[in-house]
Amino acid sequence: MKKLFLLSFALIGFTFASSAQEISDNAIGLRLGDSDGFGAEVSYQRALGSNNRLEVDLGWRDGSDYDGFKLAGLYQWVWDLDGSFNWYAGVGGGLGSFSFDNPGGKDISDTFVFAAGDIGIEYNFDIPLLISLDFRPEIGFGDDTYNNNDLDFDIALGIRYQF
Repeated sequence: MKKLFLLSFALIGFTFASSAQEISDNAIGLRLGDSDGFGAEVSYQRALGSNNRLEVDLGWRDGSDYDGFKLAGLYQWVWDLDGSFNWYAGVGGGLGSFSFDNPGGKDISDTFVFAAGDIGIEYNFDIPLLISLDFRPEIGFGDDTYNNNDLDFDIALGIRYQF
């Protein structure tokens, strides 16, 4: 218990002692990953301070047999790694809905909520371009065990225009 307390104290101290690079006020672009079958997401980031921001991602898919959307919101802390490199971590959640027309079988549809974490690395170019790579574990809660009552891991490449 004592070791856990000391480790927690050290991590909190590191968090407050870390200096952060100034982040852009706004960034919009794409987050290209699996996103549990929803594919690419439109991504928007809004600075809330000098080292924290809000990220909102919307993914959707529309096809002949599958329709759905997924909306995620994450609060992120950003720390300077080296020069134009930053690393970030965040927590949040979201909601989504999908319907799948199963030919010859039972149609599947569900609306779900999920909790998510996020950790990643990003590079700020001299031009207003931000590229990132992140890992987002999500745990979903819904009626359908087919797709959402489990732990999913999503790795994505983000490309955003900063303004």
